[in-house]
Amino acid sequence: MGSAIGLREDFDGAALRRLSRTTKSANQARRLLALAEIYDGGSRSVAARIGGVGLQIVRDWVIRFNARGPDGLLDGKAPGPRSRLNDVQRQALVDVVESGPIPAIHGVVRWRLIDRDYREFCA
Repeated sequence: MGSAIGLREDFDGAALRRLSRTTKSANQARRLLALAEIYDGGSRSVAARIGGVGLQIVRDWVIRFNARGPDGLLDGKAPGPRSRLNDVQRQALVDVVESGPIPAIHGVVRWRLIDRDYREFCA
């Protein structure tokens, strides 16, 4: 069986406990307390119990902590869905919206949500 991934040397258990008291993120505080247990000589199983997760998640936290420090334990923002328009289509849409409708062509004097006939510009 392989050996555990070591924690970075520029922190210790007391420093992580201090950081956990000052953070506004409950999830980051929980992760910091779990890693503080490892710094203080506790097992990774105990750290997983403190964090309420499994051993694999603790390993992921250690990797993130070693790479980015305490900020690596913050929750990240999900990337969200991929844009349906490419850059050229998006710019064409911006140009049409900024120039406004042409009453003779579009049949309206201002754009409304109901006038969403942008599909012709996305082709």
